[in-house]
Amino acid sequence: MTCNAIYGQPGFILKQRKYRETSLIIDVFTRDFGRFSLLAKGVRKAKSKTAALLQPFVPLSISYIGNGELKILTNVDVFQPALELKGLALYCGFYISELVICFLHQYDPHPEVFNDYNACLTALATLTDSEIEVALRIFEINLIEEIGYGLQLEVDFLSGQAIHPVKKYTFDVEQGAYEDEQGDVLGSTLLALRSKKLHDPQALSEAKLLMRAVIDFYLQGRLLKSRHVINQIIKRMNHE
Repeated sequence: MTCNAIYGQPGFILKQRKYRETSLIIDVFTRDFGRFSLLAKGVRKAKSKTAALLQPFVPLSISYIGNGELKILTNVDVFQPALELKGLALYCGFYISELVICFLHQYDPHPEVFNDYNACLTALATLTDSEIEVALRIFEINLIEEIGYGLQLEVDFLSGQAIHPVKKYTFDVEQGAYEDEQGDVLGSTLLALRSKKLHDPQALSEAKLLMRAVIDFYLQGRLLKSRHVINQIIKRMNHE
């Protein structure tokens, strides 16, 4: 039996775990083949130079072989400059990685999500803490749209009328928004989220709560560990 070989596939490490005495099992997210696991043999040996590359948020060129569920890593190189994430940005990187793990099935290619992931990591490495929220919201809504859970943000689904910027709405994840004087989101926020131009602080705050509700709905009870850590960091920053 011949082994399928893939050379130079752009990818990122989502997480890793030790395997036996000298190896690692790494979960990767690649541009053309989606996310899956690789066995990295012997990379924990003292003389191995590969282990230093197998870190989260490093843009990699990955080569591997195998016909089975667990492929074998054969070579890895950096395909673009490494991204340096620090502080809040670092944990936000783990957050979007966790979203990819939760929402994408193994071996289900999503090149557009890969590009969004790369773009979001690049933004996290360059933006200020106050700007990071915008990058996260854009990644979240892109992810939801690209896996087929598009949000209705243009029309009141009960009346059929276009969303009005100054009116209040309640948002139903499965059907969309409807006008509600007791609603917790302004029409301007829905329109800003649709256009992905979240420059207004109130719109950004409301969009955060709306996207959290959407993500929680589709997670069906699964908890995001990274979200808890980020909330603790933000609380500490606000008290300093």
